[in-house]
Amino acid sequence: MSEQTGERPTGVEHKLERAIILQLLGEEGERRSSQAQLAVALGVEAQALREALERLSNAGVLCVAGNEVWASAAARRIDELGLIAI
Repeated sequence: MSEQTGERPTGVEHKLERAIILQLLGEEGERRSSQAQLAVALGVEAQALREALERLSNAGVLCVAGNEVWASAAARRIDELGLIAI
């Protein structure tokens, strides 16, 4: 994995990171999820999910507390401004 080598995330890793953020931003307003729920919803292995969550958390895009994950206030605001699009 790129995280272990200090390299930039790969295309597959970017795709997973985008999917995580879109899942957390959802249409229901602030959406919190457990890591297990995210893994099931996105159909990914726990290790790949943990690595992606760590990268996003380190970048300030999402927040992690224990097993709970949610989009950061900055990510929600950027989404409100319509700057996040598929």
